[in-house]
Amino acid sequence: MWLLLGGAFVTFSVGAGFMHSYTVFLVAFIEAFGWTRADVSVAYMVSQVVSGLSSPLVGSLVDRLGPRRLILGGGCLLAIGLLASCYATSLWHMWILYGVVMTLGANCLGLVVFVPLLSRHFVKNRGMAVSVVQSANGFARAFSAPLSTMMISGLGWRGAYMWQGIFMAALIVPLGLLFRGTDPAPGSRAARRAAITSGEGWTLKQAMRTPHFWLLMLVYVFTGLGSFLVALHQLAFAIDIGFDKLYAAWVLGMGAFLSLPGVIVTGTLSDYIGRELSAVVTYGTSIVGVACALLITGPDQHLLLWLHSCFFGLTWGARGPAITAKTADLFPGPNLGVILGVISIGTGVGAGAGAWLAGFVYDMTGTYRVAFWLSIFFYVCGSVAFWALRRPPAVR
Repeated sequence: MWLLLGGAFVTFSVGAGFMHSYTVFLVAFIEAFGWTRADVSVAYMVSQVVSGLSSPLVGSLVDRLGPRRLILGGGCLLAIGLLASCYATSLWHMWILYGVVMTLGANCLGLVVFVPLLSRHFVKNRGMAVSVVQSANGFARAFSAPLSTMMISGLGWRGAYMWQGIFMAALIVPLGLLFRGTDPAPGSRAARRAAITSGEGWTLKQAMRTPHFWLLMLVYVFTGLGSFLVALHQLAFAIDIGFDKLYAAWVLGMGAFLSLPGVIVTGTLSDYIGRELSAVVTYGTSIVGVACALLITGPDQHLLLWLHSCFFGLTWGARGPAITAKTADLFPGPNLGVILGVISIGTGVGAGAGAWLAGFVYDMTGTYRVAFWLSIFFYVCGSVAFWALRRPPAVR
């Protein structure tokens, strides 16, 4: 049981690390090709939308095939996308390679794949288990920025993509081996159909008839908007202010490392103080982090940069365990994977729109401050929507 939890953490860290490194490649693309902030944000927007739209398929497949097969297939797609990216010469190349190919691969190494498995093994400590896996997202974001910055500085962005692809290809089989024995048993499909027929657990149609389903999707949309109006452009913002590129990458990376204890603590606390209160606290902490960024006016304000990095990093992904565990609390049963997958469309829509909107606003105004104010607004909206989930739904 604990080995599965560790394997899920490692696998999610690998996939998320390669995807989060785009924040550094974004700066490299601007310098190499002269693309606008909105232009280079499109690939990320496409990625988030594809991630959300493909989540129901991934959730359905993991219910039927188990995580091991998805990890093997997803790892192959991610390695192909990374290797091919070193030959990119046009914007549309990155839209396809990063936005579609790599995203589909990473989605098969992500949270939707592991939540159904862990929810069955960690019933009483579901929030804790989900938070440990979710913390891998922040952990990956922490090491990907400084590591990618050093790789690009030493190898160029094409060389960095090539070696990332080689590394991913070498990890495919070892990652798959972490989940031996998790494939569904031969008679599990029949048992699953029998459970659904007998009314055990929620079906997707039943869940969609409740306001809770749509509130959860709104929570994902608002959280994605609030987070990615800031996250994708943090490094570019710091460089524009005048901070050294490598220094800024390390500061933001160190702050992101705080998400490891932050996510685990808030996710575990949600088992005791409630998902809603835990989520509201994390929204408030993120707002403080964004507010610190709004106060930065020059490269001599190192303390504000560290405070922004720490407060924002501390709760990066911290709402994920509460939202995911809340979904499992509200809609348990054999269809949890596909229900979670459909709700996760909201994440893709919100994150994609937020990432692009921040770049667009910058191109229009020459500053990220409007984007950061919008981030605060959407975080408030997310906390209100989550608080409305206090009462359980009735089966219809």
